Amino acid sequence: RLRALNRLQVILQHLKMSKQTDSTAEVLLEKKGGAGIITLNRPKTLNALNISMIQQIYPQIKTWEQDPETFLIIIKGTGGKAFCAGGDIRAITEAGKAGAKMTRDFFRSEYRLNNAVGTCKKPYVALIDGITMGGGVGVSVHGHFRVATEKTLFAMPETAIGLFPDVGGGYFLPRLSGKIGYYLGLTGYRLKGRDVLRAGIATHFVESEKLPALEKDLIALKSPSKEKIADLLNSYHMKCTIDQEKKFSLDEHMEKINSIFSANSMEEIVKRLKQDGSPFAMKQLETLNKMSPTSLKLTLRQLREGASMSLQEVLRMEYRLSQACMKGHDFYEGVRAVLIDKDQSPKWKPAALEEVSDEFVDNCFKPLGNDDLKL
Repeated sequence: RLRALNRLQVILQHLKMSKQTDSTAEVLLEKKGGAGIITLNRPKTLNALNISMIQQIYPQIKTWEQDPETFLIIIKGTGGKAFCAGGDIRAITEAGKAGAKMTRDFFRSEYRLNNAVGTCKKPYVALIDGITMGGGVGVSVHGHFRVATEKTLFAMPETAIGLFPDVGGGYFLPRLSGKIGYYLGLTGYRLKGRDVLRAGIATHFVESEKLPALEKDLIALKSPSKEKIADLLNSYHMKCTIDQEKKFSLDEHMEKINSIFSANSMEEIVKRLKQDGSPFAMKQLETLNKMSPTSLKLTLRQLREGASMSLQEVLRMEYRLSQACMKGHDFYEGVRAVLIDKDQSPKWKPAALEEVSDEFVDNCFKPLGNDDLKL
């Protein structure tokens, strides 16, 4: 009997150990009930996606998609602060400076994952609690359901670091109502809490502390259809009263946003803001003046073209743009100013919109032949 007890202790010890090593993994992939659960587990870096996480998540989604016992996929982040604050920009910067293959591999793998989310045959539920930016948007926004909370902070701040709102931004941003997507993509404006739902980015809004209960209920569903999952999410959504009476923060500016950001060129947008002259317009002007002029021009065209493309076409276009940015100056300078030296004063080259030629922009959109993204 003692021997059996000892054996049990050894087994328990083993289990405990495997759990410990497991909890240090950067991404946890587990099956609970009928749900496949992806947990982004780098709380110290706000769950930023690195290439090894991406390379683990992609095949797992594909496997669950084929598994008759998996009825839905849930993705969430640990640490309470962020769902996912973006891609691992520092790693990409280092690789780019070293001229490494990683800059190609990273974007290629990331966009493939974005496409897997967008084409997933199983209902895909993203619990976007906390900071959700850049790469975090890419692994959530293309799924069927996006559950925001009062802690959600959404932004696509790429133009501030010499990049553009990628991960399929060219697909979902121009499809938001009016010109709000253009506004978000160019200025990097941050949406908080219920605003994320009101802008059309989230599908549901649930109190942050109710998420564990919601997850438990999702896992407990017996071979659920998409409708059943939607019903459950709706029931939580209807019960949530936080900030219900608060107006959408951009409500009063929507008319201006729609008229100003419908311009055909960045120069025209700037001109309209100056002509408008309101405090709101001046503030936008000030924001745009801080952004990389190259990024602004690439972004405006990306969104205008993406409006009539499929997600796959958009990701192919964005891959071309990503490689152009990796060869340029502004991305490295933006990362230096914002993330590394944190002096917040990037020296863009070219420094003015007028100096970014149409010919240069055209070149960034050109097909890459054999190097194009294959989906």
